[in-house]
Amino acid sequence: MTTSPNTKLLKNRKVIEEINRHRWIESEKAGHDIGFEKASMDWLERFSKAWMDYHMPNRKDAAAADTKSASPKKSASS
Repeated sequence: MTTSPNTKLLKNRKVIEEINRHRWIESEKAGHDIGFEKASMDWLERFSKAWMDYHMPNRKDAAAADTKSASPKKSASS
């Protein structure tokens, strides 16, 4: 069983706070409680990328470094 990036995000306390804030705002707009599940799916779809870009900027650098280190290096003498 694989773990999706969204599952990992949902373990982050700050993400849960953002989703609860989103739930409150969207519930106010709708005139009723939209629930955590709907709010989390909506937030993950609409805002998670921007949130990660701002709060986790090094994640891209780490992924790029892993890709570079995994590729074989050519020797200068070849």
